[in-house]
Amino acid sequence: TIYGASDGTDNKKPRVEEAPPSRVLHIRKLPSEASETEVIALGLPFGKVTNILTLKGKNQAFLEMGTEEAAITMVNYYATVNPHVRNVPVFIQYSNHKELKTDAGNQRTQAVLQAVSAVQSSGSSSSDVQEALAAVSSPVLRIIIDNMFYPVTLDALQQIFSKFGTVMKIITFTKNNQFQALLQFSDPVNAQHAKLALDGQNIYNSCCTLRIDFSKLVNLNVKYNNDKSRDYTRPELPAGDGQPSLDPAVAAAFSKESNSLLGKIPGALNPLSAAAAAAAAAGRVALAGQAGSNGVLLVSNLNEEVRVYGDVQRVKILYNKKDSALIQMSDANQAQLAMSHLNGQKMYGKIIRVTLSKHQTVALPRDGLDDQGLTKDYANSPLHRFKKPGSKNFQNIFPPSATLHLSNIPQDVTEDDLRLLFSDTGGTVKAFKFFQDRKMALIQMSTVEEAIQALIDLHNYNVGKKQHLRVSFSKSTI
Repeated sequence: TIYGASDGTDNKKPRVEEAPPSRVLHIRKLPSEASETEVIALGLPFGKVTNILTLKGKNQAFLEMGTEEAAITMVNYYATVNPHVRNVPVFIQYSNHKELKTDAGNQRTQAVLQAVSAVQSSGSSSSDVQEALAAVSSPVLRIIIDNMFYPVTLDALQQIFSKFGTVMKIITFTKNNQFQALLQFSDPVNAQHAKLALDGQNIYNSCCTLRIDFSKLVNLNVKYNNDKSRDYTRPELPAGDGQPSLDPAVAAAFSKESNSLLGKIPGALNPLSAAAAAAAAAGRVALAGQAGSNGVLLVSNLNEEVRVYGDVQRVKILYNKKDSALIQMSDANQAQLAMSHLNGQKMYGKIIRVTLSKHQTVALPRDGLDDQGLTKDYANSPLHRFKKPGSKNFQNIFPPSATLHLSNIPQDVTEDDLRLLFSDTGGTVKAFKFFQDRKMALIQMSTVEEAIQALIDLHNYNVGKKQHLRVSFSKSTI
């Protein structure tokens, strides 16, 4: 028995003028909220599904099976077991069409079919196919950053992924010593396209590789809007206890430059057109292109720890606001690095605020003009850590922490000498550990703020025999 009749009535009695067997099936009486995924699921147990056309206004759909035999098996089965979608009985019959010629512009449908086809081609079980359908229906992506040479901020992820659709929520976290994120689009098809285009691509040249999969979650619960999590649909959310939030000036700067921030960073992912995204998915386009640079930071509540994250070229303390300055780094990568790690850190009892400046360079005072020493040029400074291309210093860039890494220690300098030296910066040394060769060590202060102060005071400190101590933040603990 074939349910329904070709004239669209609900008469369940077989009619003489029924359509002959065809691999295209006509499905009627679908609930208005039924998705393509649920319609495809009706045909999955019987063979490969090759196409689908939904008629939302009529609560109908056409489902094309891979073979006529699969369609016959499906119809015969549902003649004895009433098919349901969302607990609503539906009616299935052969269509007068022998194949579906649909517009490939139905992106959601194509995304679902691609996922199902890939799993079915691998010989996977029906449960695997169902899982693939569930995954491709999720608007949430799980993102892992491999080879994270430079830090990747929540804002950077938002700008990269928003090229494929509206990003609604992001949660970032560290798991198994890897930076990860959950990112929710407004539509599952946007998540599918972003995964196809970006999985395996580098955010920056030769580093920060995106590993992307679908999350089993279909909705993210974001409680706070800060540098770790963000719900773009609820700007009123609090920052949360102990979490730095963007002050109004910084937030305004981000909103003005949000569409071009990554575009100003050499090696950053460029905005992708639809054609470029399709080519990237096919592996033909390198996403890490070159762009213009802006290596100037606006820093409020100034200190010199920016040297840890790059080579400072020039500094200009603002004449009418002495606790703020423009700092020019050697390139925009370093400016982004310093901003990512230093914005929101505490120093001298104040919160440091760092954002990108609209200025491309810091101008030196005109000849003969005395600016009271507020502008200085460090281009020829011997303290540049990252001047040498490929320097191993690039591999040891970490956010501010209470534990400092010391190197270039003379053999005759003892643990007591170093403990005393670091105590004199005003902090408390909690732990100390020499490396085996005694040329390097870890020293732990009681707070991150104390460690920042010690680094400022003692990096390049002359410890004797023309040897200067090298100090940087460590990811290790003692």
